[in-house]
Amino acid sequence: MTPPQMSHSETESAADQPDTTLDSDIVDDRDGPDQRTMMDRTLLEARNLDVYYGDEQALTDVDIEIPEKQVTAVIGPSGCGKSTFLRSINRMNDLVDTARIEGDLLFDGKNVYDDDVDPVALRRKIGMVFQSPNPFPKSIRDNVAYGLKVQGDDENVDEKVETALKRSALWDEVEHQLDESGLELSGGQQQRLCIARAIAPDPEVILMDEPASALDPVATSKIEDLIEELAEDYTVVIVTHNMQQAARISDKTAVFLTGGELVEFDDTNKIFENPDHQRVEDYITGKFG
Repeated sequence: MTPPQMSHSETESAADQPDTTLDSDIVDDRDGPDQRTMMDRTLLEARNLDVYYGDEQALTDVDIEIPEKQVTAVIGPSGCGKSTFLRSINRMNDLVDTARIEGDLLFDGKNVYDDDVDPVALRRKIGMVFQSPNPFPKSIRDNVAYGLKVQGDDENVDEKVETALKRSALWDEVEHQLDESGLELSGGQQQRLCIARAIAPDPEVILMDEPASALDPVATSKIEDLIEELAEDYTVVIVTHNMQQAARISDKTAVFLTGGELVEFDDTNKIFENPDHQRVEDYITGKFG
């Protein structure tokens, strides 16, 4: 089931909230020795995850372990719960009145739905890029600096803006127009601006909900190249309707099918070349979906 869509103002207000303390178990410890040495360390994990919108069940008993600093693609037919799963990770579904979550969803070993976890602080660690580019009606500089401003980070802002724009492969195109509106950029540039905005506060995870579906092939190729580069520093989870895109850019692939069921999760090559489940093979080969 496709989750209810949030307006631009709801998306902006989700980030623009007073700062409160996130539970001490959720911290930025990427420089710790265990993270440097364990390449396949699980960073995100769902256990018996069920999600409902009112009386309708969108996700059913999902179990998955998503590794750190890799690209995990989430694929499946329309209405199978892909976006719902993504929005559950950083509690964006909290903004949907009818949403109800059961089971556990762990970030770095901590259940993000525990009462002592502040969702606003959580979203600083788990950024999100939406399907359609949604730059704010602000300058390019202010768009990128927005998350820094919200969390009260006013040190070396210009340097952090430049770093984020370079990481999003946009700096060379906009370095002389930082005071111009982000709305004046092309669609592909706007999406990379949104990626820069998401990574400026230096999160650990970047969630992407079909980030290239509204873009032309050239812009899509730039986004795909960027995603592969981002995985060197971030854990990336991308929902995509494009199976070829998943095959090109992801390390792991999760296949959701009708009823919000996670049918198979494995290395991307295994999923596309030799899946364990006939239903997955039928979907991959185009027999349904």
